[in-house]
Amino acid sequence: MGIVAHGIDLVDCPRIEQMMQRHGERFVNRVFTAAEQAYARANKNEIEKLAGRFAAKEAVLKLVGTGWRGKIAWTDIEIINNASGQPEVTVDGEVKKIAHELGIEHISVSITHTANFAIASAVALTK
Repeated sequence: MGIVAHGIDLVDCPRIEQMMQRHGERFVNRVFTAAEQAYARANKNEIEKLAGRFAAKEAVLKLVGTGWRGKIAWTDIEIINNASGQPEVTVDGEVKKIAHELGIEHISVSITHTANFAIASAVALTK
């Protein structure tokens, strides 16, 4: 497998908390899938978990070279942890179409966070 692209993003956790306070469930449902929401709510540091997933989604959008625009929905990208706790990326909709056009076979993501910041790095791989 070869590396096609890389994306990275840094999120201010208090900003995500402010968005949740200001827009409530509308914001959460627009940006995060039901599985992502359930994962975050099951942890004591829900804001950090959501901020990490937000950063990961932004990193994926950067590696496909689009940013968030056009027909792309935030929920076209889902970040869920596998059984060993490693975050895995699933793409759907417009993001899946763009990734296919770029020859992307797999997207690997790494997320880390503190109470103040979340950062994610995403790498696109091809055969």
